[in-house]
This record gives sequence, C-alpha cells and structure tokens, in this order.
Amino acid sequence: MSWKKVWMAFALLISGVGLSVAHAANEYTVGPGDVLRVSVFQNPDLTTESRVSEAGTINFPLVGAVKVGGRSPTEVEAAIASGLKSGGYVRDPQVNVLLLQVQGNQVSVLGRVNRPGRFPLEAPNIRIVDALAMGGGATEDGADIVTLVGIRDGTVFRFEVDIIELFSGGDLSKNIQVRGGDVLFIKRAPVYYIYGEVQRPGTYRLARNMTLVQALASGGGLTQRGTEKGVMVSRRQGNQVGQIKLTMDEQIQADDVIYVKESFF
Repeated sequence: MSWKKVWMAFALLISGVGLSVAHAANEYTVGPGDVLRVSVFQNPDLTTESRVSEAGTINFPLVGAVKVGGRSPTEVEAAIASGLKSGGYVRDPQVNVLLLQVQGNQVSVLGRVNRPGRFPLEAPNIRIVDALAMGGGATEDGADIVTLVGIRDGTVFRFEVDIIELFSGGDLSKNIQVRGGDVLFIKRAPVYYIYGEVQRPGTYRLARNMTLVQALASGGGLTQRGTEKGVMVSRRQGNQVGQIKLTMDEQIQADDVIYVKESFF
C-alpha cells in the first residue's frame, strides 16, 4: 500500500469513525506560553492580555494569580468569574477568554515528512495520525513506522505504530492521543541495492515481504547479458558481510546488495 492510499484511507477513517478533532467533546487545554485575552462584560478596564507562566498561571486584576494551565478556556472563565464574585468586585461577572496564541501545547513532527516542524495542538484528542497529517504525511522514502517520544507520568515514553498495518485492519487503539511536547519521528524507509547486469541499477525502497524476483523487477529486470544463475546477494550478519545464494521466491532484507553477473554463454 502506497502512502497516497494510506492518506486516502485516513480521510475515510476520519469521516467514518470520528477520529477528527472536530468531533471531540472536550475543549483545548491551556498550556505554558499560551497567550490569553480576558475580558469582562461592561468592565473594559479589566480587559487584559497575559502569557501563561511556566507554572501555568496568569495574573488578573483584582483576583491575582489564577491557575489556568491544564484548564479549558471555559474553566478559566469560571475560575476568574468566581474570583471576581467572591471578592465582591463584580456582582454577576460575564467573563470571556480568547486564546490568542498557542505555544505551550505543541507537537514536533520530524524526519521523513513533507512539512517537518512544530504544530500547535489547538484542539483536544489529537492523535498520532492527526499530528502526522499536520506534517503533510510521510515522504515517498519515509518508513511505515512512526515513533512517538514524550513524557508520561514523569518518565520518558516511547511508542511505535505501524501506519500501514493500522489502516489494514490493525488495532485502532494504537492510534493514541499525543500531548504537548511530544515528538513524532519517521525515519528513512529500508532500502536495498542492485547493480550489475540489470536495466536500472541503483538504490530502491524495500517493500514488505519483497522477494528476490520482485527486487530484480524493480530494477527493470536483467539485461540480455544477465543470468539468474549469476545473481548473488551480499548481506550483513552481525559484524560480517557475506555472500549468499537465494532462490527467486526468497525474501530479501534491508541493506542487501544484489549483484547480477554477466553470462558468458
């Protein structure tokens, strides 16, 4: 399955089972570095713009420090309204919180993707495939495995998911939610090398369960001077590289070097 087909399947999956953030029931949670504009109806002098501190707080007039980190904008509105009302400053405060800038909750998408960079998690319940889509999906030479690295419960968290398998009837629970500070990485896909009496010698992407005959076909097949009897495979085994003889229906491995000899008859 090609990456193009994977992302088409991803679009269908979103519409079919509701992985889209548009269907999320919860709100975005505020994080350190975010910029908030807070206003109170009929109290323009209380309008403020504040950047959330590393401790997850902002200072609001009359109320003082307000814990906003980990809360939704609606919860922040309720907390500020409660402070204004309990302090006797505003009888029935109607507070509005607007998220001006997202900095605290960002995910990094790196490696073999079309648009590597940091992306804000502007909605809740963003999952691995959602974050990968922010980065434009994997490039043609990107591997099928996505590695997620982050912090969970104070310890380093590492998780790998096979995207192709996920969209081919795999366990959708592996499409886990990402959090601010997480890093998604796609490494280069495994390759093999082919040279000698083939039409197009070079480096090729290793497909799943690829056999020797399929590998030769990717290289355009043998030349008129090439011979199947002269096909040798160099393979690394531990610290040693040795030559092995494979039948045409045996599978090749990553970094195999296939050499097709010239026939002398």
